[in-house]
Amino acid sequence: MVSMKDIAAACEVSVATVSKALNNQGDIGEETKEKIRSAAKRLGYHPNFSARALKTNRTYNLGVLYKEGSGSGLTHDYFSQVLENFKNTAENNGYDITFLSNSKIRKDRMSYLEHTIYRRMDGVMVAVADYKDPEVIELLQSRLPVVTVDYIFNGRISILSDNITGMQELLSYIYDQGHREIAYICGEESLVTTNRVSTYYRFMEEHGIAIRADFLQRGKYRDSHAAGQITGKLLDMRQPPTCILYADDFSAIGGMNVIRDRGLRMPEDISVAGYDNILIASQLEPRLTTYQQDTVAIGCMAAEKLVSLIENPMTTPITQYTVGGELVKGGSVARIK
Repeated sequence: MVSMKDIAAACEVSVATVSKALNNQGDIGEETKEKIRSAAKRLGYHPNFSARALKTNRTYNLGVLYKEGSGSGLTHDYFSQVLENFKNTAENNGYDITFLSNSKIRKDRMSYLEHTIYRRMDGVMVAVADYKDPEVIELLQSRLPVVTVDYIFNGRISILSDNITGMQELLSYIYDQGHREIAYICGEESLVTTNRVSTYYRFMEEHGIAIRADFLQRGKYRDSHAAGQITGKLLDMRQPPTCILYADDFSAIGGMNVIRDRGLRMPEDISVAGYDNILIASQLEPRLTTYQQDTVAIGCMAAEKLVSLIENPMTTPITQYTVGGELVKGGSVARIK
């Protein structure tokens, strides 16, 4: 097996210089780094991660808890982008990622925390989970470095999409287009839903709009069928809304299909808006008015803060970070008198 001593001999430098080059430290020149890296590749050098773990007391392995409830799995438009950018940033910092599992099918089933101990994970990013699950609570209350996404847990770093501002901007645009009868089909109970619903109520109150209880309907995230059924209920009302706001673009598509089936036109007869700005939203006719969350920044920041918490625990603040987004004005919201 090729060692750093062999590379040092081939390049006529010290072992310490080889170590600095392979770890991309800044106190040696780029020319020397490239010479050492080329020699390492030519000689077939592979780092001894077991030795590295013993030396640093780290395995450079991050866990990801992703238990998504809609059945979309890794195809979920929002979380797939968050996970992809988390992965890329973690790898750029020298870390691998492993998905946590507590499958009830396996005979050797372990809790989430037991899995992290078994795999000797340095930290965990909780992308989405059932936060009422005792095993999730056990993980969050452990001494392991943890960062959560779109959920606040006392004593943990949280990376939050700014759902309050996002809803405000969407509602403001719809209001400025002349709409006052605005219905909202929200998702299941969660911090995201709570922030969006409270923003909806507050916006209506601040703009002197009487709040109709039947205009706020509880649906499910990424469930086009449920959204379609609720859309039908809203359209059947004696005084239907002029605009329907959906929890996400995928749900909006289900609503738009029902609207078309009724022989109604968008936005001439009724306006619609979504949330997330998934790829297909820009290809719809009319193009969907929606709000784009910054999944790149969310994923990158989650990885950066988790790595910082692992490597610099005494100087990394435990706080909440809010990431903004951008309103996307499509053609699905009409201007009315």
